[in-house]
Amino acid sequence: MEILWLAQEEVTSVIDMSSDMQVVERAFRQHGLGRVQMPPKSYLYYTAYNGDLRTMPAYLEEENITGVKIVNVHPGNPDRGLPTVMALIVLISPETGAPVAIMDGTYLTDIRTGAAGGIAAKYLARKDSKVIGLVGAGNQAKTQLKALCEVFEPELVRVTSRTKESSEQFIREMADITPCEIRYEENIKKVCDCDILVTTTPTRKPIVKAQWIKEGTHINAIGADAVGKEELDPELLIRSKIIVDDVIQALHSGEVNVPLSKHYISENDIHAELGEVIVGLKPGRTSDEEITIFDSTGLAIQDVASAHLVYERAVSKGLGKHVLMF
Repeated sequence: MEILWLAQEEVTSVIDMSSDMQVVERAFRQHGLGRVQMPPKSYLYYTAYNGDLRTMPAYLEEENITGVKIVNVHPGNPDRGLPTVMALIVLISPETGAPVAIMDGTYLTDIRTGAAGGIAAKYLARKDSKVIGLVGAGNQAKTQLKALCEVFEPELVRVTSRTKESSEQFIREMADITPCEIRYEENIKKVCDCDILVTTTPTRKPIVKAQWIKEGTHINAIGADAVGKEELDPELLIRSKIIVDDVIQALHSGEVNVPLSKHYISENDIHAELGEVIVGLKPGRTSDEEITIFDSTGLAIQDVASAHLVYERAVSKGLGKHVLMF
């Protein structure tokens, strides 16, 4: 039996943000309607190396798409010349259980997470949003900005990161993505003066204070994706409308996990899952004064939907290598 192998270069050549946002939004819609199978991601913790490994299976029943992603998160990897996040995705035939394709999932992880942020902002941010703030300037900040530019026409982007050099590199790389000014800010407080704030850091101590956030702001909280991680002041969650990608995963490892464990908030303070907002089961933003937070843990449905798009396009273009497995 042969399996299609797709390397990162082949994956990136057939995927774009606009198309990925369409398939990811469809996946969230199916999630909101309860038409997916997706157990919570499971973790192995490599404490000695400040890293972890996650497995993420999913089945989109209506579209008959299934697969699993294996992904790591090692924040120290850039010092080793490796990406913080690396992943493989296996697509599987629901009919036989046989593997159909194996592909690099590293870039897909970045783009599908960015896509989710853009979709969340589409439903939760003010329609007149013009200023974007980015806390963090890595790969995820890039795909978040790309996705937001698919939905909005920003006039200013403020960015800050651990080093000025990384922000300046980000500005150079993103200059062609948006014609608006992208400005480095040394002070996180200044970055928070925005309409849409995106946080993409691995911190375990809140770095965004509640008093910095004005009424009407939407926040994509992306960085907290494991137990103990948090980027936002718990007081900010108390005064905000919280929408998560998946309640079970968010309770375990989302932005809400630490405030919940410390009883700043309760599970009842989670307003909705994004899919429920998309299909109209629950309202999103209901006023220009609300502060909304999208707590993104990253879902396997995003991965398999994106991977299936790549697979279809790669097959049509004759890309990849067919590997004899058994």
